[in-house]
Amino acid sequence: MNLLDVAAAGVLLATPGGRLVDAAASDERTRQLELAGIEWDEGPCRDCFRTRKQIPDVSLATRAATLRWPRFAPRAVEAGFTSVVAAPLRLHDQVIGALNLFRDRPGPLADSQLRLGQELADTAAIGVLQQRAVSEQMTVTAQLQAALDSRIIIEQAKGYLANRRGTGVEEAFALMRHYARDHQTQLTEIARQVLQGTADAELLPRRDR
Repeated sequence: MNLLDVAAAGVLLATPGGRLVDAAASDERTRQLELAGIEWDEGPCRDCFRTRKQIPDVSLATRAATLRWPRFAPRAVEAGFTSVVAAPLRLHDQVIGALNLFRDRPGPLADSQLRLGQELADTAAIGVLQQRAVSEQMTVTAQLQAALDSRIIIEQAKGYLANRRGTGVEEAFALMRHYARDHQTQLTEIARQVLQGTADAELLPRRDR
């Protein structure tokens, strides 16, 4: 905001399915305006994201703006804004959202300010994509760790059950798998019950006292 000659800014990001969602705004009036634009499916951010191109200065009080955004433009004027610029959040050919820049004074945004606004939008896109990549990697790592933990529990339960029943390890595994399927329970949960000694006697014979 200090770098640009604008009154407010809002950022909308797209979900993987291509739907814009509210991400951030410089103040509450802008946030409410952006939320309304999402609800109405209209506004500069939506057009910018769909066309993948910058929306240059649009004077919000004009008939053209009202025809283009019949609900968004009047609401923006009510909020005290006079014009808006939208810049795509992009990295190479990937566009993940858009940045709205609102002015509350007459006159267009200078070309140098437009270029700076686009540079800020591109920088924001890099940050968002990096954060998503880290989040996705953490999710994959957690899933792999959970799968490994489950495998260890199952292997331990196979050996324990085989010893308890006096059978081979693969036969013990088949028994657990069939029991889990018949009782609609995850195999890992059955393995835990076996190791904890709480599995049904049908599967885990009780020791003679």
